[in-house]
Amino acid sequence: MKKAMRSILSMAALMMLSVAAIAQTTVKGVVVDGSTNETLPGASVVIPGTATGTVTGFDGAFVLEVPNGTKTILVSFVGFLDKELTLNGTQDFGTIKLESDAVGLNEVSVMASVAIQRKTPVAVSTISPEIIQEKLGTQEFPEVLKSTPGVYATKQGGGFGDSRINMRGFASENIAVMINGIPVNDMEWGGVYWSNWAGLSDVTRSMQTQRGLGAAKIAAPSVGGSINILTKTTDMKKGGSVFSGIGNDGYKKTAVTLSTGLMDNGYAITFSGSKTEGDGYIMGTPFEGYSYFLNVSKQINEKHQLSFTAFGAPQWHDQRSRYDARKIEEWRDFKDGYKFNATYGFDVNGEYMNVSHNFYHKPQISLNHFWTIDEKTSVSTAVYASISTGGGWSAQGNERSRLYGSDTEYRTIEGYKDYARIQQENSIDPNGSQAIIGVSNNNHQWYGLLSTINKDLTDELNFSGGIDMRYYIGEHTRTVGDLLGGAFFIDPNREDSDVLANDEKLKEGDVIGRDYDGIVLSTGGFAQIEYTTGNLSSFVSGAISNTNYKRRDRFYYDDKTSKAYNYIGGTLKGGANYNINEYHNVFANIGAISRAPYFSNVFTAKDFSNVANEDAVNEKIYSVELGYGYKSSIISANVNAYYTMWNDKAVTGLVDRTDPDAGSYNMTGVNALHKGIEIDIKAKPADGLSIYAMLSIGDWKWQDDTEALIFDRDGKPVDENGNVVEAGSDKQNKVSANIANVSVGDAAQTTAAIGANYKLTKDLKIGVDYNYFARLFSNPTNVTDLAGTNTWEVPDYGVVDANVKYTFAVGPFTAIASAKVMNLFDAEYIADSYATTNKWQDATVFYGFGRTWTASLKFKF
Repeated sequence: MKKAMRSILSMAALMMLSVAAIAQTTVKGVVVDGSTNETLPGASVVIPGTATGTVTGFDGAFVLEVPNGTKTILVSFVGFLDKELTLNGTQDFGTIKLESDAVGLNEVSVMASVAIQRKTPVAVSTISPEIIQEKLGTQEFPEVLKSTPGVYATKQGGGFGDSRINMRGFASENIAVMINGIPVNDMEWGGVYWSNWAGLSDVTRSMQTQRGLGAAKIAAPSVGGSINILTKTTDMKKGGSVFSGIGNDGYKKTAVTLSTGLMDNGYAITFSGSKTEGDGYIMGTPFEGYSYFLNVSKQINEKHQLSFTAFGAPQWHDQRSRYDARKIEEWRDFKDGYKFNATYGFDVNGEYMNVSHNFYHKPQISLNHFWTIDEKTSVSTAVYASISTGGGWSAQGNERSRLYGSDTEYRTIEGYKDYARIQQENSIDPNGSQAIIGVSNNNHQWYGLLSTINKDLTDELNFSGGIDMRYYIGEHTRTVGDLLGGAFFIDPNREDSDVLANDEKLKEGDVIGRDYDGIVLSTGGFAQIEYTTGNLSSFVSGAISNTNYKRRDRFYYDDKTSKAYNYIGGTLKGGANYNINEYHNVFANIGAISRAPYFSNVFTAKDFSNVANEDAVNEKIYSVELGYGYKSSIISANVNAYYTMWNDKAVTGLVDRTDPDAGSYNMTGVNALHKGIEIDIKAKPADGLSIYAMLSIGDWKWQDDTEALIFDRDGKPVDENGNVVEAGSDKQNKVSANIANVSVGDAAQTTAAIGANYKLTKDLKIGVDYNYFARLFSNPTNVTDLAGTNTWEVPDYGVVDANVKYTFAVGPFTAIASAKVMNLFDAEYIADSYATTNKWQDATVFYGFGRTWTASLKFKF
């Protein structure tokens, strides 16, 4: 009996010990950004040295069961310093604040007006560097935004960096693009050449799109929205990385990043550099690009910090001409299919040649000073400069149409451009070369100052205000680049010059066609009052600016500068967000904008004349938006509706896109209405699995008929018979444009996306994305022939992308192997279309890319 009792007691003791060994305690908390208090979904919470852990939900919250005796847990999130927490039994840590792992990032975020979910009353989407790394592949930088509501991005002709983006139906000249809060839209026409920023993805820390009016405080406003790119500043920790990638069509990329971390003397330095090259997916589009990034930060004391940043992306790439969109049946007849490039050809020596070529280097340097005056007042100031050089090739001469891709006569048996024949004909022409390659140089000098003061007036009221000043000189010349076999060139444009001999026999490097400067001075101020109390946050902001334009000409005048033209513009907007409870929030914003016309709409004959267009007036925009958000640990969802009325818009384009010699048009007083609804949802239904979906339905239409001024192929105003007349003359040909109730083209008005990312293990992650586009109306081929009806609607299409990432250790290094396939199922689709009628037979199109891929390996140390 005693023996039996001893056995029973022993078994009971063993069971109690076993229970004690597996007994667990509960740890929970909410992880937030230490500077903004915004929750951090997807933050990792683990027991150090083990695989036991969890991730935070969309509300930043986590619950983790840990074995008794566990001493610490580690909280980490990409872009933030790890935080180790000491345990003392069952614990609720409440709010856990993570601090940025970069020096000066918080200050840059303030200057850049980064929106905060459930606080800033705008429609916003944020793309992390991890997503850029996983999803970008060989796509252009704007294309990573294609799953964002309201966004449509394509590669256009398909050359390196030639992609474009539309937001809510507005093209890039109506989307404010900022890098660290500094505006980069062209000062003369408002657009963005993404090839100038081709290396930016290597140094992007995060990218945020704010659709609609947005939260940016700069004096020059956006209409469709803003793209705010935050680059790396300087890493707090010492380290770096090396990267190597390959892809289809000879794509190769190498990159390196080095950082000193924050040193004892208060300095911190980070450098990144890369090289990218390839043959191009489209025939005749080889490219070579470099990028560099340098940040030097100095923590002077607790009140002052300096940060110097320099980055750029010098590149060259061959292109497919903007005139080379073809009819659908033509593409099907080409031996090379939709990879065909009409300007791809060979010279007299049998060497590859392409008249469409671009080269550019647009460095940007800035010095930022962050001054914390006291706990309630701070000042952020950025002084910046961009001195850029570069341009592109173009066909010039009386018979320049021989060089255009649309010309069918000057072609080899294989269908390629016959440059050899053009060279031979030029060589025997007694009047010199009749078709040459001109080099259009578009250099500029751009200097700016952006300074903002931020002050807490009370616990509820915050004031911010500042100045936005910019001075810009765009230097536009054209020179003889290649005589293509001829002995000399006589420039027909010199017949209209008051200072140049019109019969001079010109050689390579001599100026032809144009030689002028566009001078822009923009000065403005802005102010905002923000009121925050409890669950309510609201703001009212205003801005006023004066834009001053001048034109200086050395080709048609004797170094003459035009008089100055001033346009005063302004913005008034306000909004409010109310958090109903921890799950639900609603927001609204409303605004009015009076925006100065662009330089290219003031000097409509900008390559030719100092005379301004007297019909150029400020564009007026009125916008209102309503939104609703829901956030729990499992689901995050947003719904918003917008209504934007745009009056007195200026529109330019080609009179006939199929005929490069037909000239161009300029319309003023154009009115348009853009309205729509956008929905995006993210969910984490299971550990390791995240799903997102998006739907955007727009209704964008031109409102009224108008008139268009007509210019010849050289941008000179012409009368009804095609004869050149003085700019501003009553004799200039003016034709009707029947655009009322016609749907705005150039971007899909319905877009949708669904995707999933799944961690098969803690180190292996896969992702699949499906993007759908519909109601894409053709851009008018000839706006003057529209009959008040919609242009041809492109067939809807969908594209599937897939990616995989594996993280592993190699000695002391962390290695990341990634692969990405775009258009996995090789879908055939039309991405860009141009038409005047609603018949597909009349449309000229560009097809999107077929299946492409990249694979890369990155070592972090």
